[in-house]
Amino acid sequence: MALLAAILLAVFVVPAPWDLPVIAAGAIWEAGESILFIRWSQRRRAQVGAESLVGTTGKVVSPLAPTGHVQLKGELWGARTTGAETVEAGREVRVLTLEGLTLVVEPLPGEVSPPRPAARPRRAEP
Repeated sequence: MALLAAILLAVFVVPAPWDLPVIAAGAIWEAGESILFIRWSQRRRAQVGAESLVGTTGKVVSPLAPTGHVQLKGELWGARTTGAETVEAGREVRVLTLEGLTLVVEPLPGEVSPPRPAARPRRAEP
């Protein structure tokens, strides 16, 4: 855009000895702007797929005991915890890894629910 403006100025406004320096200044401005935009656009690698999920936090939708569902970035994912603890719905968890389409998560510190008690065997009724 600066080069186009410089050419129009050189043709219609600027007197004869200054037309080439104005066009050169416009070309230098355009080149510098292009280099700046290219470097800015390549400053970091785009993250897609599983690598973009690892390390993010999500909210538990159905209790993780040890499997359940987690909402992450607006999507519902199947998830499991790393231990035997139960994580209640509404708690925040961090994604550790992805195994197939199941997220392996850990509760954030202070977000752990108490462990589930072991089921007692039932007695046969007479």
